[in-house]
Amino acid sequence: MARDYYDVLGVQRDASSDEIQQAFRKLARKHHPDINKDPQAEERFKELNEAYSVLSDPKTRKRYDRFGEDFRQIPEDWEERVGAGVGAGAGARGGGWSTGGGRVRFADYGEGFDGSGFNFEDLFGGLYGRGGGGGRWGPVPGADQEAEIQLGVEEAYHGGRRGITLAGLGGQRTYDVNIPRGVVDGQRIRLAGEGGRGSDDGPPGDLYLRVRIKPDTRFRLEGRDIHVALPVTPWEAALGGTVPVPTPGGTAKVTVPKGSSSGRRLRLRGEGMPNPRGADGDLYAEIRIMVPPELSDRERELFKELAAVSTFDPRKPG
Repeated sequence: MARDYYDVLGVQRDASSDEIQQAFRKLARKHHPDINKDPQAEERFKELNEAYSVLSDPKTRKRYDRFGEDFRQIPEDWEERVGAGVGAGAGARGGGWSTGGGRVRFADYGEGFDGSGFNFEDLFGGLYGRGGGGGRWGPVPGADQEAEIQLGVEEAYHGGRRGITLAGLGGQRTYDVNIPRGVVDGQRIRLAGEGGRGSDDGPPGDLYLRVRIKPDTRFRLEGRDIHVALPVTPWEAALGGTVPVPTPGGTAKVTVPKGSSSGRRLRLRGEGMPNPRGADGDLYAEIRIMVPPELSDRERELFKELAAVSTFDPRKPG
């Protein structure tokens, strides 16, 4: 029997979605095969992925809470079907479903037509085709699943096709994924038909890849806006000028106004993350004045001369 998914993630059954996500991330980092060289780490990582894919989806989690390890055999719209069946006929406690020659009451999900108990596997197996001969409603579709995909800022900016390898209970699988240009953190990419398998010739579910943008040494994202440091020389800051600035799409040019100090932000409209459904983000270049680590004799003389004639005091109030 498979381990309880809540036990796998080390959370209570009433854990919130955020608690489940935090528990998964913490354990996934600990047991990722690329980090943890323990021979059991890969199996543990697969187990964590399986548990998270079920508990992170509210509909799938609800079926799991109700039916346990048999939840995959239950259609996603089982509640609507139960509701339709309850009102389909007369009965002492609100009617029920006709299952051949008898009638099953669903007032409390715990009583047969003769007052005896029944188990859900037998009941739903007969209705949905798990006992041979097909069910009243036909094939059962597979469940949707979700996994995370990590992208660099430049990968997300440009988009394009990429091979993605994911670890699951059935082993590793590689997908050819089309990354939309300008995806942002938290966005989902749908892979139709790559989710859980259906039963009785039911169609498979979909696989959703949730995008996580990896930290970058040059670019920082805030939504679709990109922030980058812009190193300038003291004379460029004082006199102004046009200097190059890096962007995920390549090098751009920005004009530094004369008299700029460190911390001043220059905005490049539309140079942020692309947005296929609206305005592109902006790029903000933050000025950082840099001085030479070593001065030549002539440079030292010029700086001394400047210090002697300048009345500027950055520490003076006002």
